[in-house]
Amino acid sequence: MNRPATSTIYSMLALMLALSGLDQTVLSTALPTIAQSLHGQSLAPWVFSTYLMASTAVIPLYGKLVDRVGVRPMLLLSTGLFALGSLACALAASMPILVAARGLQGLGGGGLMTLAMLAVATLYPPAERGRRMALLGSVYSLSTLAGPLAGALLLQATSWQAAFWINVPCTALAWIVLSLCAFAAPPETRHRLDVAGAALLPAALVALLLATRHDLGPTTTTAATVAGIALLVIWTYVERRAEDPLLPLALFRSAPFAATAVMSAASGVLLFAAVVFLPLYLQRGLGFGVLNSALHTLPLMLGITIGAQLGGRRLRGGASLRVLAALAAASAVLGFAGLAAVLLFAHDAAWGLAVALSPLGLGLGVMFPLVTVVAQRSAPPRQIGIATATPVMLRSLGGGLGVALLGESLAQHIAQMPIASGASHAEVAAAMATGVAAVCTWCAVTALVALAASRALPPAQRARAATVAPA
Repeated sequence: MNRPATSTIYSMLALMLALSGLDQTVLSTALPTIAQSLHGQSLAPWVFSTYLMASTAVIPLYGKLVDRVGVRPMLLLSTGLFALGSLACALAASMPILVAARGLQGLGGGGLMTLAMLAVATLYPPAERGRRMALLGSVYSLSTLAGPLAGALLLQATSWQAAFWINVPCTALAWIVLSLCAFAAPPETRHRLDVAGAALLPAALVALLLATRHDLGPTTTTAATVAGIALLVIWTYVERRAEDPLLPLALFRSAPFAATAVMSAASGVLLFAAVVFLPLYLQRGLGFGVLNSALHTLPLMLGITIGAQLGGRRLRGGASLRVLAALAAASAVLGFAGLAAVLLFAHDAAWGLAVALSPLGLGLGVMFPLVTVVAQRSAPPRQIGIATATPVMLRSLGGGLGVALLGESLAQHIAQMPIASGASHAEVAAAMATGVAAVCTWCAVTALVALAASRALPPAQRARAATVAPA
């Protein structure tokens, strides 16, 4: 039987990442309609939270299993779970069933980014990997940004179930193509799987994500925070003594790997803050429609695409990792500083917000593939799977925790503003602008942290490129 061409395999990876990115945000505009249709308004937030928690929790497990069984089996498992979850979502007849189905979908979607990046490392030579990873990263980011608009258009043209039905034939095609791929066998290992670590880390991450849900009440969130911290402490104790730990803590002794961890968490905060709070302000503050709001965030999408292309080209050309990372972080600082300035001094100038999004997109587009390349090169070949998964997990966790905390800060800011019940639309917009400006200021500080972390990256690329356990 003929094997699929490399370009065909790469297209399937891009397709799965696009679907995974869309499913993170596609329901944002359709959720009120879904809640009304399924009579479950109280469970509406969990449609997002369940997917986020499930997908984040399984990322390190996918990375570890790749090091044991290879990329292809895990790609097939991840794609299959995503397809089954999508089918269950489309058929859901009640809100509890939809929430459970989103959890199943998240179990599959959580592995797609990590596994796609690892697959690229088996398909292309080292000089080509940076550009290919950059393109996949931009596909994922752009689909995440396009999700709200896609959800609105689908809702106008058909029912909300279409957002899930469309996944089924696409994932089935990808599964068939990927099942025909042949890669070399992964490195042999005689160590037992770290079951305790594989259970404790997801439990800790889920508890921490639950702690950000203010709608659960102070008692529950406090309990979740305490449980999350306690589980992390226990997990650290277990990992230090495990024969083959789920996430080898020794990886963080490498300064470049530790720097990529910080930059990954920061990039998650920056991306999701831009995706969530800017459209929120444009729609609720300035009264824009969904389509008009999406058009004003187009510079962010274009910036990510161009940044990914430029970053991949510079990585392929042997550019200094330290300089490239510093420029990316500085560009993100400039973007959020510009957003804060526009919101404070010309909050109704939507074009100013669009202009400020361009350097932010450029910085994120460069940063996403760079941290993956550095993480892979900082790890020994037998740990390349978990080394690739860790930045993805931290990006997702940083985005979830960061947006929740920043959203709570914005809500408290708006609640404390002295706005009369009969305030004009302009007064409400001005009050909301100052709150979102504060969010952007914190994001600029987060980008400065990433800039500081970039100092730990090597000044030049190492001659040796890491290899990956093939699927």
